[in-house]
Amino acid sequence: MKALVYHGPEKKSWDEVPDPTLVDATDAVVQVDTTTICGTDLHILKGDVPTVTEGRILGHEGVGTVVAVGSSVRNITVGDRVIISCISSCGVCTYCRSGNPSHCLADEGAPGIGWILGHLIDGTQAELVRIPFADNSLYRLPEGVADDEALLLSDILPTGFEIGVQYGRVKPGDTVAVVGAGPVGLAVIATAGLYGAAQIVAIDLDENRLDLAKQVGATQGVNSGASDWKEQVLSLTDGYGVDVAVEAVGTPATFDMCTQIVRPGGNVANVGVHGKPVQLDLQELWIKNINISMGLVNTTTLGMLLKLVAQHKLPVQQFVTHRFALDDIVAAYETFGNAAQTHALKVLMTR
Repeated sequence: MKALVYHGPEKKSWDEVPDPTLVDATDAVVQVDTTTICGTDLHILKGDVPTVTEGRILGHEGVGTVVAVGSSVRNITVGDRVIISCISSCGVCTYCRSGNPSHCLADEGAPGIGWILGHLIDGTQAELVRIPFADNSLYRLPEGVADDEALLLSDILPTGFEIGVQYGRVKPGDTVAVVGAGPVGLAVIATAGLYGAAQIVAIDLDENRLDLAKQVGATQGVNSGASDWKEQVLSLTDGYGVDVAVEAVGTPATFDMCTQIVRPGGNVANVGVHGKPVQLDLQELWIKNINISMGLVNTTTLGMLLKLVAQHKLPVQQFVTHRFALDDIVAAYETFGNAAQTHALKVLMTR
């Protein structure tokens, strides 16, 4: 088969590699029909994730068709059309049973981490992929849900909702500011209304992304390149600051922006993947009673979000901006990696 292979920082290629096979009785092999590129993949290519070794097939999101199942797989059958969760869950270890499969103890390569696809084992940017713990890591698709809608459920919608909205403790009437209107930031914006946010403020340098943020749920957009961006945000809350500030970029500057606009007693939810240390000004923040949260998505809400997508309750159609054939994945990376020029959000590659 062909697959996108990582060969070290800044090196990747579309290579011929062996087909995956069933290894454990709980495995499935899935034909990848549609996949995408995540910001985390770009971090890997920059060398920010040293646990990804040379020769690894990248990718942790996908929609596909099951072509083989192990003898212990009970709920998934050959021919099923499925969403591939970015988190692989054994379902029985202490973390899985406590609702934290992102730290599954049974996963391969590094017990205690549930993100293994495209990280510790070969991933979904390929024609075929082996999925461990198929019963817990694949979600059968209902009729009427298109691949481009379903694909967003592999990672970004659960990530935005769980790590941004739930960890950020959004409640009815809150003002939520989302710093970074990329795919995951837009996922926060699209799902914050599920918990009753009264105002959702998108903050970004890109006017195109701010416009799209308003289409998926933002009530206001603020360009962070403006000298008075902070004053614009605070003016929406009578100067008190936002109830929840969500960091959705992964840089020290955007994390600092969140700490500047959150009100006393508020919440900062870090969703972005950071490749560098961030300074935490505790000498100023400790007295403000601020809660700071962060984490790796568990995808425990994937099934619930799938129901909403199936009933057209979430504005997922606007997320996909570019489409490629799977064989053109290198070109897709170029497009996604130059999003400021191409206005790329989610880039889909289809079999």
